[in-house]
Amino acid sequence: MSFSRKLPFARRVLPVLLSTLLASSIAHAFTPFVVKDIQVNGVQRVDVGTIFTYLPVKVGETFTEEQAAESIQRLYASGLFNDVKIDTSGDVLVVTVQERPTIASVSFNGMREFDSASIIKSLQQVGFGQGRVFDRSMLERAEFEIKQQYLSKGKYGVEISPVITPLPRNRVGIAFDIFEGDLARIKEINIVGNEAFSEGRLRDELELTESGIMTWYTGTNKYSREKLEGDMERLRSFYLDRGYLEYSADAPQVTISPDRRDIFITITIHEGKPYTLRSVRLAGDLLELEPQLQEMVKVKEGEVFSAANTNETAKTITEYLGGLGYAFANVNPNPVLDRETQEADLTFYVDPGRRVYVRRIEIGGNTRTRDEVIRREFRQQEAAWYDAGSLRTSRERVDRLGYFNEVDISTSPVPGSPDQVDVKVDVKEKPTGLINLGVGYGSTDKVMLSAGISQDNIFGSGNSLSLNVNTSDRNRALVLAHTDPYWTENGISKTTSLYYRRTEPYDANDAWGEYRITSYGGGLNFGVPITEHDRIFAGVSFEHNKISDLHPLYTPRAYQSFIEEYGEGTNSVVFNVGWSKDTRDSALAPTKGYYSHLSADVSTMDLRYYMLHGQHQHYIPLGKAYTLAFNFMADWGKTYNDKTFPVIKNMYAGGIGTVRGYEGGSLGPRDTLTNDYLGGSRRLVANAQLFLPFPGATRDRSLRWFLFADAGQVATTGSDTCYGGAPGRMAEDPCGWRYSAGVGLSWESPLGPLQLSYGRPLNDKPGDEKQSFQFQIGTSF
Repeated sequence: MSFSRKLPFARRVLPVLLSTLLASSIAHAFTPFVVKDIQVNGVQRVDVGTIFTYLPVKVGETFTEEQAAESIQRLYASGLFNDVKIDTSGDVLVVTVQERPTIASVSFNGMREFDSASIIKSLQQVGFGQGRVFDRSMLERAEFEIKQQYLSKGKYGVEISPVITPLPRNRVGIAFDIFEGDLARIKEINIVGNEAFSEGRLRDELELTESGIMTWYTGTNKYSREKLEGDMERLRSFYLDRGYLEYSADAPQVTISPDRRDIFITITIHEGKPYTLRSVRLAGDLLELEPQLQEMVKVKEGEVFSAANTNETAKTITEYLGGLGYAFANVNPNPVLDRETQEADLTFYVDPGRRVYVRRIEIGGNTRTRDEVIRREFRQQEAAWYDAGSLRTSRERVDRLGYFNEVDISTSPVPGSPDQVDVKVDVKEKPTGLINLGVGYGSTDKVMLSAGISQDNIFGSGNSLSLNVNTSDRNRALVLAHTDPYWTENGISKTTSLYYRRTEPYDANDAWGEYRITSYGGGLNFGVPITEHDRIFAGVSFEHNKISDLHPLYTPRAYQSFIEEYGEGTNSVVFNVGWSKDTRDSALAPTKGYYSHLSADVSTMDLRYYMLHGQHQHYIPLGKAYTLAFNFMADWGKTYNDKTFPVIKNMYAGGIGTVRGYEGGSLGPRDTLTNDYLGGSRRLVANAQLFLPFPGATRDRSLRWFLFADAGQVATTGSDTCYGGAPGRMAEDPCGWRYSAGVGLSWESPLGPLQLSYGRPLNDKPGDEKQSFQFQIGTSF
């Protein structure tokens, strides 16, 4: 069987041709007669009663030639038949039809850009799909729909060829052969009509960019209709934020080169003039809260109008009223323009609505996680006044659990109770078990291998269990840990851990230092939340340390002295207490907020010392693409008996994470026998870093370059003596401050945070171990 494209054309011919077609479907002319019976031939799937509904005559009624032509027209218009004939046999009306085939299957060959299920779903929305009647016009519509999907992805060279295969029982199979072609890339973006701002400044607001050095990675040169619409809205927001209330833009012109590879975009804008606020006032039902609401107004008279500040004011007032129980509060800013003076009168119309309280909190979507794990993170309570702030905090806390891909919170009025709402929490769980294998390389630790297995939401209880193994050229670690985040109903967490570590201290000469420190032990720690961002910690741990593989000539004298004073093996119980506060917007690539940490360790038994630790990181956004970051770190340790501070607890600096441009761990005292780096009981580090967008990757936060300046010092607590190393290889002033500066690259790679840096010491001394190029996978500042 073969199907041609004649039918769509037949529908467009002149009415006279249609009349001729209908007339030809009537077997012969007849005189009107009374129908005694109606006979239908040729039906296979269509119910006979369906055909009767299209006929303008019933048994017992008179049938004419005009009704015969109308019957044929109606049956054709139903779209169910390829051919319709009307005949008479005596007083019997005979209707003969040829049904159109149905679509048995829809398939795609050569489709890689889309999932076939999503395309089939979109085709069903235009009336084309399995089980539908096959229609040439619908096939053309299906082709058009598929092509539109590809055009929205920038694939203008796509070619679609439908293949129709006849099947038994009057069915057909439809296969679309698709040649996707190459992706069309943006060659030029032109902005026309701008006077107040340069074209380059406006391009910085766009997500789409012209092809450049890094667009192979960022993909911002790949045309997308949705992204272009988003860019047009960004331009609109840019101008409205600067007072251009009469800004408008024409529909962007998008053209493509003859080879369908290059896209040219022209954006025509009409700026208008900026408006200044002449007056700002509140109106509506202010609930006698005008003084409080007035403090939330972020726009002032005499300032240039800012849509961002205006919307922020409306949002702040809405959230404030939401915190008082007005769940459906609405604040509508309305600027009235005076075009003669280029001034605007801005009024915020406040409609608080009715105050409501929460009847029930319903949780759904959690097939494995227990309801209580979600409910205990909620700050909004049932049978309490609705509080928008508490709901927002609740959502953030549930999201921070890390157990869900999506967390949606919605409210709905209770039917018949205008002062009640129900809160619906919908979550989408994600796998919380993880098996990871990793490999990395650092300029200090060389090859690093890691493996681990963890379950963050074991049995849906919210508890976590993990086993991690890490190994490098100098360090080995095995850690088993279990955390119960709600050991008590008040949110006190409990962490139990067992660990094994083996460390070879930093060595100035790889041929020496044949000794190692082996530690194993366990700990019990508790965390107590005191605010949404603050926690205090306290715990105790037991640790056994042993120095082995000693050599009288190659083991540093500091470690030999430690063994003489403490012995090869030591046991200690360490008590710790601390506090932390974290307001960063991201733990991996923060752009604002800060992280602070203070802690103290007190060791008893064989090793009697105490250590104080402090760290503060601060991130300051400078516009949309720049971030200024500061890091300050201080450590201080001392014994509380007559013995010296244990060298196995010394701290090190130098390299990535402390002072770049110097070899890892090289700052501070040196051993007088082997010249090994010994570290010290006191460490001070300061870093300043300016993150900048990588060329061609302006909106990609995972890839940034930076400028940095570092400072650090490692020394011995309570002593003015600083050993510079072995005779003949003495370093000058090793305990003094060291400074460096340089440039680097930060990338959130699939293997973990990658940091490359090129640093130059600013005040290096003779004997310092310098290392300009350094890199690390798995650490970031």
